Amino acid sequence: MQILNYKFYQSQALGQQAGFSQTKGSRGEIFLSNSGGSHGNYSSSQIKSLAINKDEWLLSSTPSKIEDKEVFADELSNAIGETKESILSKINSSDSYIVLKKDLSQGEVDSINNLDLKGLTLENNPGRYYPQEDSLSQMIGFVGGDDNGQYGIEGYYNDILNGQEGIMEAKSGFDSIGDSFSYLNGSDLYLTIDYNIQFEAESLLEEAKKNINIDSGQIIVLNPHSGRVLALANFPNFNPNAYSKETNFDIFQNATVQKIFEPGSIFKPFTMGMALEEGKVTPETRFVDTGSVKIGPDTVYNFDHKKYGDQDMSGILEKSINVGAVFLSQKLSHQTFIDYLEKLGLNDKTGIDLQGEVASRNEVLKNGSDFGFATASFGQGIEMTPMQLISAFSIFANGGKMVKPYVVDKIIHDEEEQDASPQTGRQVISEKTASEVTTMMTNVVNRGFGSGAKVPGYYLAGKTGTAQVPIPGKLGYDQNKTIQSFIGFGPALKPEFLILVKLDNPKVPQSSLSAAPIFKKLAQYIINYWQIPPDY
Repeated sequence: MQILNYKFYQSQALGQQAGFSQTKGSRGEIFLSNSGGSHGNYSSSQIKSLAINKDEWLLSSTPSKIEDKEVFADELSNAIGETKESILSKINSSDSYIVLKKDLSQGEVDSINNLDLKGLTLENNPGRYYPQEDSLSQMIGFVGGDDNGQYGIEGYYNDILNGQEGIMEAKSGFDSIGDSFSYLNGSDLYLTIDYNIQFEAESLLEEAKKNINIDSGQIIVLNPHSGRVLALANFPNFNPNAYSKETNFDIFQNATVQKIFEPGSIFKPFTMGMALEEGKVTPETRFVDTGSVKIGPDTVYNFDHKKYGDQDMSGILEKSINVGAVFLSQKLSHQTFIDYLEKLGLNDKTGIDLQGEVASRNEVLKNGSDFGFATASFGQGIEMTPMQLISAFSIFANGGKMVKPYVVDKIIHDEEEQDASPQTGRQVISEKTASEVTTMMTNVVNRGFGSGAKVPGYYLAGKTGTAQVPIPGKLGYDQNKTIQSFIGFGPALKPEFLILVKLDNPKVPQSSLSAAPIFKKLAQYIINYWQIPPDY
């Protein structure tokens, strides 16, 4: 038998011991790791789950197979916590397949397994679970009914996260299942987000809703040297575990990358940087502000029609003088201004790894009038996403170089680890120009309109902005709405974080009363969290 007939018995044994079936590997999971002690870089401690796979058990029955419905309902009622009468009404209503209960707990599953009831079936449908619920919801997205990722990271990295279909071999007596199809599993993602900073940012937006009744708002925190996104907060948000209950699909959009706005005065540092870089002005250049400037038939005014008189270049940013920004833009050709928008990436997507990113094109401005370029110099009539803005603003905190923002730090499949961080960006302005604008923005916080952002003992650089909101589909601006923002970084002389606070229609008159104090609270939190020493 062993020598002459071994092939026959070997084949027979293999047929008895092994089986093959079509299967699909599990979806990769999403995690983050906090940056405590690592000043915004990856840390291996405090790992939190953002998107994981979870068994979802469903209990069904085929009533025609039940031997005694009274006994069946009586025994099952104790196992699943439903009344005998309720179960009887379901199984008496049909002879075909019926669902008795969804989303069973593990305790209920264990109790059902201990029952010996015919006509009862447990079905396991692995599902996606988001432990942090509404935190980071727009950034993560969700897995839809077709088992494909939608929005955010789930959508952008769907092909990498998704498990692959293949053949599974299962041998009786051997635990070979894991080995035979583990290669089909999707890859896990580790994000750049720091949970503690993210939680603080989201809490500040909720506080802004309560105190100044914002319609919506966004906060982005960036490492200005690498482009790591440390926080990306949206208000309002949603629970991806219950996404199907949402009736307003607009809430699924991530406003930081999918909605365009006119930034207002937080754009003025760019205009200043252009004029300095082109040698049209120096920090010592002076001009006299009369409160308004006429351009053809139109007139540009300062906020509240104020007049500031004789000023140096720093004064333009400190007092957020619209007329001063126009003074700078008139020293530049229209083409030079457009060229800098291109260099700053304000006419293109940032390339961040999130699904559905949009970008401004500013086509109207490209063919615009003198008045159009004048208003663009202080951030009106020019548009961008918050992510485009903060990415471009990194030039001031990074010696003139612009970074590409990203949210996935590592991709892990089995034992293999892939670094997902992009290359450092291009040089847009000189280090000298970046330093000069930084000094001016430090003055904004120390003695200008941004003083509400000041943290005692630290030099912070920043700029306020209160922008009008265009009326959709019409010419002109809504007189009852504003977008108020603050963008800045710290410590100013050795930047470790860059923050954008954008508030949609707060019920206060200007950003020095809304966005600047929120920037201060978040900057103070990060300084304490990372234990950054005072730099005064």
